[in-house]
Amino acid sequence: MKKTKTALPYYTEINDFLASIPWPGRTIDPDFYCLRLKPLDQDLQVYRPPFKRSFYFFALLFNSGKIEVSYGDQTIHDPDCYLVFHSPNLVYSFAHNNALEGYVIYFKPECFSFFKPDFHQQFSLFDVLHTNLFKFEQATFKQLAPHFEAVFAAYEGSAKSQHMEARVKLLGLLYYLEDFALEKKKDIRQATTQQILLRKFIQLIDNHYINKRTVQEYADLLSVTANYLSQSVKQVSGKNALTFIAERLTTEARSLIQYTDFEVAEIAYQLNFSDPANFGKFFKKQVGLSPSEFRKQRK
Repeated sequence: MKKTKTALPYYTEINDFLASIPWPGRTIDPDFYCLRLKPLDQDLQVYRPPFKRSFYFFALLFNSGKIEVSYGDQTIHDPDCYLVFHSPNLVYSFAHNNALEGYVIYFKPECFSFFKPDFHQQFSLFDVLHTNLFKFEQATFKQLAPHFEAVFAAYEGSAKSQHMEARVKLLGLLYYLEDFALEKKKDIRQATTQQILLRKFIQLIDNHYINKRTVQEYADLLSVTANYLSQSVKQVSGKNALTFIAERLTTEARSLIQYTDFEVAEIAYQLNFSDPANFGKFFKKQVGLSPSEFRKQRK
């Protein structure tokens, strides 16, 4: 019997995602939701196979049981406490029992568009290529929890669907967490012009990697020369600009091969390769395995 082809689940609405997990909460604000995670009465086992969302997610969580979190090609088991930041369109998966507690926040970019139109460029915690996850002990959880409580108190105490006070407090929380993360990474250097350019470049790749594959195309979008873009990216990251484009394309290809039943040829055309052979050569150069070998290994 021929296998049914299934695409990776993709959620554009917060409530649609909440409906896919065994949790009773829903939001009346389509752009913003604060979920206080606490044990339910029943013994609950939650597993979400790999999926994508079109909105932002971050959480501060305390674990007293067994959990597994998978993001990209990484998996962590049983962290004591952790802080996680997840940008739109990244692959994510999780499994946990009824012992996970803490604060979960979902929001769309529109949540800040009326007073912070450049939100995407402000917070490095929300990486367009990777999930950021910080593991730590209970003492750090207790340090961070009051800052989340301030947002949740404003959210839960508001009778208005827009939750304006909570949105402002959320913005303040994100600035606080940026400082926390920089200290955690022991990197307190102020962003340079070239670092900002790299960030914009990566964001543009995330939006255009299917159709734009050259440094010149991105340089045009950024209103700089291709040579300046290449030199800046190399100086800040140690990698050349084409590598970033190839890595984003490879990330998507890996996800489609690993998490869907699409034929390799279908994936090649979906990713805008001229034919499956060219896609196969590209993938093997990046991963070290052919698409079929990679799928067999991951299955």
